[in-house]
Amino acid sequence: MARKQQVRGNSAGKKTAAKQPAQKPSGGQQARSAAAGPSPGTKAPPFSLPRDGGGTVSLADFAGRKLVLHFYPRADTTGCTKEAIDFSRLRGDFGRADTQIVGVSADPVPAQNKFKAKYKLAIALASDEKHRMLEAYGVWQEKSLYGRKFLGIVRTTFLIGPDGRIAKVWPKVSVDGHADEVLVAAKAL
Repeated sequence: MARKQQVRGNSAGKKTAAKQPAQKPSGGQQARSAAAGPSPGTKAPPFSLPRDGGGTVSLADFAGRKLVLHFYPRADTTGCTKEAIDFSRLRGDFGRADTQIVGVSADPVPAQNKFKAKYKLAIALASDEKHRMLEAYGVWQEKSLYGRKFLGIVRTTFLIGPDGRIAKVWPKVSVDGHADEVLVAAKAL
């Protein structure tokens, strides 16, 4: 049984993402490598997830439109907050490019609601606590920090075209300037 996740402070007193210890695969489940996720030109894996504010969000909701899926490790942590604020800041520009944005993490919906309210985020946030979508998109992977291995979300962004196919993938995202780079790609699609 998985141990309870904890949030630890770093030397600067900021929250860091909680880590789930790596577990041996059981029943054929394994942490997927980046290569295991969908690649450009392939159909985007379908999903239906609970979202902030109640209700659900699914791939079918965006049929005929472009969609940015940005996967982030944990709500209300430094990098994840900056990335969500950047996408929110550019929401109008994405809208003019007929592109919607959905952020996805394994955080429960109440944590997503609190995160969205705290930073006045203008993008949809979805919760995948069971990791089904995270695994389908290849972002639930074994990670390592200070020699300790654990399973977690590798910050990754997918741009899905109006045809439902993956147009572009940004693996292992560096947050600075990323939302702007995705916007350029969305406008060009």
